[in-house]
Amino acid sequence: MNFNNHFRLEGQHAFLSASKHHWINYSEEKLIDRFTTFQASQRGTELHDLARRCIDLGVKLPRTNKSLNLYVNDAIGFKMQTEQILYYSDNCFGTTDTISFRKNVLRIHDLKTGQSPASMNQLLVYAALFCLEYNFKPTEIEIELRLYQSDEVLIHVPEPDEIILIMNKIISFDKTIEELKLRG
Repeated sequence: MNFNNHFRLEGQHAFLSASKHHWINYSEEKLIDRFTTFQASQRGTELHDLARRCIDLGVKLPRTNKSLNLYVNDAIGFKMQTEQILYYSDNCFGTTDTISFRKNVLRIHDLKTGQSPASMNQLLVYAALFCLEYNFKPTEIEIELRLYQSDEVLIHVPEPDEIILIMNKIISFDKTIEELKLRG
């Protein structure tokens, strides 16, 4: 049998794929809901890419109260780096949207394009990862975390104990995972 070649589809996944077969049990209403969510996710990915490119090129956006514009302009103003991986171990790492560390101040900003309320926890984990990777004590630096969503900027200045708690959990959970790996 000579199978048809579909080179342009290699590495891609269809919305109605065999590997994510749960759709065969969907009603039309649930299909519409899931596809709408999928499209919003795709749009979010595109907006993040646009923001990253604007920041990397230093292209400011018009001054408005739109989340994207505020996020891009603040990141450029604070001379932040985009898409920085923070690494503790192969079990615990993550990629920040934007980050900077200058004059003993750690800034981490995150753009949220979805409708459900965002949690500051993700940024707290990034701050803990930064402290672990670069050997900083949260008691000896300032930390400012910002979430940009729904045309608002949520700013959180965590207490050092918040970060220390997460750092300790990362260390402990990483050790547990490594022990589990050794057991096979």
